[in-house]
Amino acid sequence: TARAFGFTEVEVAGVPATVPPARLRQMLLAQGLKPVSGNWSYDDAAKNLDKVVTEAKALGVAYVGLGWIPHPKGQNFTEAQALAAGEVFNRAGAALAKEGIRFFYHPHGYEFVPQGGGRTLFDLLAEKTDPRLVCFEMDIFWAVHGGQDPVKLMQKYPGRWALMHVKDMRPGTEGNLSGGTDRGNDVVVGSGKIDVRAALREGVRQGIKHYFIEDESRNPQAQIPQSLRFLESLSWEALPQKP
Repeated sequence: TARAFGFTEVEVAGVPATVPPARLRQMLLAQGLKPVSGNWSYDDAAKNLDKVVTEAKALGVAYVGLGWIPHPKGQNFTEAQALAAGEVFNRAGAALAKEGIRFFYHPHGYEFVPQGGGRTLFDLLAEKTDPRLVCFEMDIFWAVHGGQDPVKLMQKYPGRWALMHVKDMRPGTEGNLSGGTDRGNDVVVGSGKIDVRAALREGVRQGIKHYFIEDESRNPQAQIPQSLRFLESLSWEALPQKP
């Protein structure tokens, strides 16, 4: 289905236990899809890093990341959890860098717990991780849901954004720090409340090369073609390039 939509690159959500990563790569390539990045679990990154490195090499991805730091449901993310995660990220980034693979973290909005003075726990994560080893994947939906402006967030940490999830949010959606929302709030790109054009312009300025449509709605097969039509209508060649 992904190739039928016109995609040539994909980010995999994980390596299925029943499909070895080398086999998964072969299956994707056979469909004309190149695996660029992949997500692994926090537990694997923290406790089974050798497994992550081995699987990432077999899958042939350039980026390895994770998108969730475990914390009790219904409770805010804490400073201690952020500091512990920063150590895990740095270790994973160092191990993967030896293989020419970049490590990234994908914020889901719960990291923007205020610390005072205009700071959030995401700021703490960014400061405690080595820019040479740890980059970030911008998800414009979850940034907005967590009360952030994607453009300002990218500008605050220039050069640290390697990937982007392109999506949009139903007008009237109220955000919070839970990292979750009803699937009905994920709408066709260009039809919602997010300034997608501005986010894409800043992504180009930041040097982001890989943009993924992540449709978490109840009917992605219907929404994705409409999202693609919107994106194809933009003058990408007119977007400013990184100096």
